[in-house]
Amino acid sequence: MLGLAAFLVGTGAALFYARAGLTLSHYDARAHLVVARRIIDSLTPGWQQVGAVWLPLPHVLNMLPVQVGVLYRTGASAVALSVLSTGVAACATAAIILRTTSSRSGAVAAVALLVLNPDVLYLQSTPMTEPLLFATTTASLALIADWIMRGAARWPVAAGAMLAAACLTRYEAWPVAAGALVLTLLVLLRTGIPVGRAVLASLKLAVWPTVAIVLFLINSRWTVGAWFVSAGFFVPENTALGHPLVAWQQVREGLYRLSGTGLVWSAYAGVVLVIVSGVRSRTRAPLALLLALGGAAALPWSAYMQGHPFRIRYDVPLVAASAALAGAGVSLLPSLVRPIAATVLIAVTLAQAHPLDPRAPMVVESQLEAANKAGRRPITEYLTAHRDGRTIMMSMGSLGHYMQDLSVNGFRIHDFLHEGNGDLWNFAVGSPRDLAGWIVIEERAEGGDALYREARTRAGFLDGFDRVAEGGGAALYRAK
Repeated sequence: MLGLAAFLVGTGAALFYARAGLTLSHYDARAHLVVARRIIDSLTPGWQQVGAVWLPLPHVLNMLPVQVGVLYRTGASAVALSVLSTGVAACATAAIILRTTSSRSGAVAAVALLVLNPDVLYLQSTPMTEPLLFATTTASLALIADWIMRGAARWPVAAGAMLAAACLTRYEAWPVAAGALVLTLLVLLRTGIPVGRAVLASLKLAVWPTVAIVLFLINSRWTVGAWFVSAGFFVPENTALGHPLVAWQQVREGLYRLSGTGLVWSAYAGVVLVIVSGVRSRTRAPLALLLALGGAAALPWSAYMQGHPFRIRYDVPLVAASAALAGAGVSLLPSLVRPIAATVLIAVTLAQAHPLDPRAPMVVESQLEAANKAGRRPITEYLTAHRDGRTIMMSMGSLGHYMQDLSVNGFRIHDFLHEGNGDLWNFAVGSPRDLAGWIVIEERAEGGDALYREARTRAGFLDGFDRVAEGGGAALYRAK
């Protein structure tokens, strides 16, 4: 019932943001559609188009639906996946709480705090990948809890496969998975399983995410020549560069902005209650698995320390973690107090961050690129009016979202030459006139794209091309 309610709320929110024209307002929302589409629709189609910066599962799941033009242009199939994922996350969170505490008030609180948060509601109304992260991480924890409560005698196939899926969805899942493995061992020991058997069972679970990560690293090495891409896609301009305390402060402030203080402090209290309850009760020990969700903080903290620009979106997984832990805390209160505590907590949280708030941080951040999108209209009009079938060279790392914008004008991914085309791209960078009839260069965002830097540092790069249009920080060049 809670899962159905979450699905209905999510569907209503998706329709609301679609009518408001905000479904694809975030540039990454459009870029995710492009990555999924290019696996088949490309100058060089194939598995290498999955890429090595973003993890592959969301794009593989959406690979076939987005070959349908209307689903690609609107993002409808990816939005449906996001809405369904949020429903799964709600079900999984409620299942852990109900299975370990039998508290309906705690389960209702956790689900309400998750699905009524305005930033969660917005993200699950877009093609973004965070909702799938919520689904795979919480579902894996629910399956691990079930496996432990059944004695952990068999191979954890379902739990392990779901944990592997999480590790192939977003990088936040990697520290979450590490935390889940440590907590699994501790919970197994707390439930009375001998040390040797508990260690062996934990290792069986660890096989799945380990294999998933290793396969991803091998694919990265195969497609881009590096085991792991950790630089080159942002300009290190954050003041937290090299300062762990400043980076942590940014993570903390981002979470407060997304959820308000009521949810965060309730989650802190939930952490304490979950730990105390696990120490005192064997049957409730599996509830401690929810603590692993806090591992999602490791990614933004690490990114900010490396100078990555601040992004409020990186804190949204912590909103999901806070909702689960706050609900768990409610479930551990005396039975007569639980309904009152749940009601008060939900009311306070909604007062601080009410659903469908047009000024919610995530909604505002998603529209930062709106001015550039409108500003690129002269490029779009010129390119459409003078379209001649020649290849358009464009950096997907900087302008992948613009490729999706151009789908409205009839352009497909195989009309573009981009980094995913491997050797073709490398050859074209050396001599663009031989392979491209058009070049679109991002000249402003993140200090300009790879083609902008090439043009600035190498004389003659744009020889044979005329600058014919510009706008929104980008410029269009046409071969003579």
